[in-house]
Amino acid sequence: MSGDLQFDSNKRLRHLLSIDGLDQKTILEILDTAETFISVGERQIRKVPLLRGKTVVNLFFEASTRTRTTFEIAAKRLSADVINFNIGASSTNKGETLLDTINNLEAMHTDLFIVRHIDAGAAYLVAKHAPSHVRIINAGDGRHAHPTQALLDAYTMRQYGKDFKKIKVAIVGDIMHSRVARSLIHILNILGVPDVRVIAPKTLLPVAIERLGAHPYFDMYEGLEGVDVIVMLRIQRERMQGALIPSEQEYFNLYGLTEEKLVVAQDDAIVMHPGPMNRGLEIDSSVADSDRATILPQVSNGIAVRMAVMALIMGGNQKNKGAEN
Repeated sequence: MSGDLQFDSNKRLRHLLSIDGLDQKTILEILDTAETFISVGERQIRKVPLLRGKTVVNLFFEASTRTRTTFEIAAKRLSADVINFNIGASSTNKGETLLDTINNLEAMHTDLFIVRHIDAGAAYLVAKHAPSHVRIINAGDGRHAHPTQALLDAYTMRQYGKDFKKIKVAIVGDIMHSRVARSLIHILNILGVPDVRVIAPKTLLPVAIERLGAHPYFDMYEGLEGVDVIVMLRIQRERMQGALIPSEQEYFNLYGLTEEKLVVAQDDAIVMHPGPMNRGLEIDSSVADSDRATILPQVSNGIAVRMAVMALIMGGNQKNKGAEN
């Protein structure tokens, strides 16, 4: 539903609402642009002037620390002025209220909104009604999409030498409630990953997951056999209704990533997690703190990827001018 809004008449990225609707060329452009921003974080002065004079609003109707903070850092490294709004979900029971909030903030001459909302489609709604000069980035909407997380995960895989055309990727855990999983499956398929697997109990798998482009496994050992990348997901208690897992201990025994289970993957397989982690439920500390884990690099990469997205949708071409300034 977002593809027609994400690009302008010249086929340039205008908003980032979901991975669905992007093509491989656009995704690789974002990843390549992010590569040039990595060095900015290593400088004494961690700034480039691409968004100087622009105002970026972090509009979060759903709690977040990691995503909001990395967006804020990314915008400031681009020299933008940043305003943070953390608004309780209870204040936005109707779409009209959301649009009223956006209109009031837009009247303050905002250039870019980073929108996180408990309801699927919220960022799309904002983009549909935004003035033509305003840009929107979806920072997570309900169970629907989390495009910048998928982009930073793809960037991390490539950073660790994983060839998209050859690797096997397993996504493990609460697939049912995970916007991260949906966006990641989309991006892996667009990038040509030949084997995308999801591993979970039947209660945490959406119906007909194969239609999204992923092969389901119910046994952890079978699903991890020979994989190159393992993406562990957080158990999202706040989105669950009823008892979807028998007990936390039994879930960990069957689906928690331990050194014993990791043995069946490739010797150089990496372990990813979007965070925050529930140690002892989704992943054992010995794995989370090992050299195989890329969890902290993912956070650092998230800053560069979000810088790249903001630079591209605001019309800046980092590859030509950003890194030299």
